[in-house]
Amino acid sequence: MADISLKKIYSGKVRDLYEIDEKRMLMVASDRLSAFDVILDDPVPGKGEILTQISNFWFDKLAHIMPNHFTGDTVYDVLPQNEAEWLAKRAVVVKKLTPVKVEAIVRGYLAGSGWKDYQKTGAVCGISLPEGMQEAQQLPEVIFTPSTKAEVGDHDENISYEACEKIIGKQLAAEVREKAIRLYSEAAAYAKTRGIIICDTKFEFGIDENGVLTLMDEVLTPDSSRFWPADQYQVGTNPPSFDKQFIRDWLEQSGWNKQAPAPRVPAEVIDKTVAKYREALHLLTDKD
Repeated sequence: MADISLKKIYSGKVRDLYEIDEKRMLMVASDRLSAFDVILDDPVPGKGEILTQISNFWFDKLAHIMPNHFTGDTVYDVLPQNEAEWLAKRAVVVKKLTPVKVEAIVRGYLAGSGWKDYQKTGAVCGISLPEGMQEAQQLPEVIFTPSTKAEVGDHDENISYEACEKIIGKQLAAEVREKAIRLYSEAAAYAKTRGIIICDTKFEFGIDENGVLTLMDEVLTPDSSRFWPADQYQVGTNPPSFDKQFIRDWLEQSGWNKQAPAPRVPAEVIDKTVAKYREALHLLTDKD
């Protein structure tokens, strides 16, 4: 990406942050793709723009549940015209928040690491589930399974709710759990009407200057969630995916040991991933 006139203050797996002033930052979604906590060499063209549009849609749709990180400013308010035009679809002006030190993972179905955990222990992150459940089966109720927030290059780790309480305190843990489950439940109900099952998702929260819990980062995108096409969903098999799970599945089958560097992903797998992202955007928002 070309240079931005603001000072870069952070570069994450996917997003870069630039300082505007003491209270605001510019958050830019790149086309980088992270899988198994390793950034792949090959970007996914247009991904940052697509994911930003999906995120913005959800932030707006779920704003009645809790405050989010938007300031109300646009990129045109904080950047020169040429930079603003170039970044308009992939950048947002956000509040500076103090990040909550856990990732809020919510699961509605049994898949991924949750399925592996269940097969070994009959539970997911210490939450007991009925016997005899199958892969991709809908859970009896939505569950909150927090994880630690890893630095770039490290792996996030699932933790128990008790461990979550120790890290962020009982009161905040309860609020994070309640809000995360409500956000997921409302979004999942809407997505189902658009032909998408949201199997699970990850939310990130921050605390604003007044101590208010605030939704931040990205929301319910194919990067932070597992999206399944509802018309191909079948209990007992992992449905085909709408998201980076497509690349994750290819990587799993490649024999890679999940340590950097990742193998080069074939162009046709990248192309299919972009097509899946575009399809998710269109189904959810009617935008192309």
